[in-house]
Formats: sequence, C-alpha cells, structure tokens
Amino acid sequence: AARMQSKLDGWSRAAISRRLAEVVADGNSMMSAVVGVFEELQQAPGTVIPIAAVSEVSRREVSIEGTITQLWESSSAAIQQVGLIEDETGTTKFTIWAKSRKPAVREGERVTLRNVAKSWYGGRVSVAVTGWSDISFPAREAWWAE
Repeated sequence: AARMQSKLDGWSRAAISRRLAEVVADGNSMMSAVVGVFEELQQAPGTVIPIAAVSEVSRREVSIEGTITQLWESSSAAIQQVGLIEDETGTTKFTIWAKSRKPAVREGERVTLRNVAKSWYGGRVSVAVTGWSDISFPAREAWWAE
C-alpha cells in the first residue's frame, strides 16, 4: 500500500489498504489484487492520469498534468486559448473555452487540468477546459511554500 500511495495522487495508505483487503477477501491473490486495485485507483475520477492514458479511460472527464509546449491563435471568438500540453508519456491538444472564464496559460508553464472534457477530433483525443474544469499552476502556487 505504501508503494502504491507514492505512485497514486490523492489516495491515503489506509484507503489503498482497505481496497486491497476487500479484493483479497473476495478470493483474489495478493498479486492480482495489487495490479487490479492500482489500475482501478489510477483511473478513478479526479485522479491525475498520464496524457498517454487519456484515450484509454472510459469516462468523459479526466485530469492531467503537463507542460504547455505550444499555443496558437484561435480561429473562433468562442475559444480563449488552444495549444498542446505534454508530459513524459505523450502530447495532446487542449482548448480553453472563453465561456469557462479560466485563467490563461503560458508556453513552458506546468499546469494541472482537472475535470476537463475528453473529445475526439480527426481521430485523435483532445481535452477541453469547461466551466466545470479547474486549472492550477504548481509553480505559481509554490512561491509561498519557500
């Protein structure tokens, strides 16, 4: 449970241990319980997932973290910003809708996008920041921690 906690964002060791115990009590081996519970919690709503996993998740909203690598001009007034976000696993297009009233991002900035809508365009997965989404900036918010 301690190793899993270090790799899972937002899950306590107690919650992980409890879920592992439930799966083992249902008759699964410890090894299959660890693998199954890890995959389950890694893809749970609200958990930050790798960008490469966005297309594999079976829900409509996801949370991701990465660096803004490119921004370009939008052809629509309905779009506040559009660009690419990248982590160590992959890159995807993101759109921030003007009606979402969210803060602007900058190239080179590390951001966390929570509860963004997943969509497909031209056969590729992308994400959209809506009014229900949240954008956080770890570097901007870390100044007070020093």
